[in-house]
Amino acid sequence: MTVSETAARKRRNALERERRRLVRLNVFEERARSSGHRLVAGTDEVGRGPLAGPVVAACVVVAGPLYLRGLNDSKQVRPELRIELAEQIKASCVAWAIGEASVAEINRLNIYWASVLAMERAIAAIASPIDYLLTDAVRIRSFPGPQEPVIKGDALCASVAAASILAKVHRDSLLVALDSVHPEYGFADHKGYATQRHIEALSAHGPCPEHRQGFWRVKDAMLLFPGFSE
Repeated sequence: MTVSETAARKRRNALERERRRLVRLNVFEERARSSGHRLVAGTDEVGRGPLAGPVVAACVVVAGPLYLRGLNDSKQVRPELRIELAEQIKASCVAWAIGEASVAEINRLNIYWASVLAMERAIAAIASPIDYLLTDAVRIRSFPGPQEPVIKGDALCASVAAASILAKVHRDSLLVALDSVHPEYGFADHKGYATQRHIEALSAHGPCPEHRQGFWRVKDAMLLFPGFSE
């Protein structure tokens, strides 16, 4: 076998592995459709861990399988591919929507319930009906129809993975915009996560209004800057 033939064989094998992975990724949606649920939605949130910025959720409604090469949990997808996939997802689904919960709401509710609120807002913003809802291990009590919380749903369900990508791309853009308002923290680089640069900036400048006051690293910075107010 020549070098080119070997390379072609490797490409075919890689494509076949990806095809099989995508088939597995759509199992929950296909099972719901086989039970008579035509429009299946997936929802997920991103941004529970960062020290700053809103928590963002997305909801994606699909009427068939999402066979998009590279589709996966947003944390497992390269940033440049996430942006490309986000556009493919929007073009492939029946409907999609974004929901947010602000830093003030995170401070008031705690990050878990703010995340649920963001997902509820994303679901409520969907104009088309939802016959069945898949989530990443969270039950949305306000949703009246059948739903299935799936542990690690963002890695196992195509629609939930798609929602995680849309939410991640949207939130990243918000933090890039926030960087122009508060350039001293480096939000465009770390997107609000607790990197060394971010922690050092908190110690040097104190928190800004977009920092989450319930997170302990922000609390520590607030002690150093007692004049801080939301």
